Amino acid sequence: MAGSDKFSDLDSFDRELIKVLRGNARATSAGLGEAVGLSPSAAHRRVKILEQKGVIAGYRAVIAENVQGKQGTVFVHVTLQDQRRETFEKFERAAIACAAIEECHLMSGEADYLLKIVLRESLSYEDVHRDVLSTMPGVSKLVSQFSIRTVKMA
Repeated sequence: MAGSDKFSDLDSFDRELIKVLRGNARATSAGLGEAVGLSPSAAHRRVKILEQKGVIAGYRAVIAENVQGKQGTVFVHVTLQDQRRETFEKFERAAIACAAIEECHLMSGEADYLLKIVLRESLSYEDVHRDVLSTMPGVSKLVSQFSIRTVKMA
């Protein structure tokens, strides 16, 4: 049914506000208003409405990698043994419980899942592969790719 979701009634000002906030989540109401052609109070009011609707789900700080002790990022394509619901559910529960897995995406295509693993100072990929990934339920195949450099982040 058209018009029933929280995104269907966004106008051009709302979309522009979102675009500006993606680039700078700390933008002031004055800065937002100037960027999109609204008064600071109108920009502030619209941002609050977007937050209340759940369009803006939150704000985050991006911490410099050297401060976090980050050693590298590995993306792992995971293929499961079968396509049964139980297999997917067991794998997903294990992925959610694993602190080493920063992101887990159910994928279309050859692999079933794409994992993002961020290695910290005390964590080697050999340990993660041996002690975590290879022991997860339902795993048939793992293909690892090491990130050389992050070019763009969301």
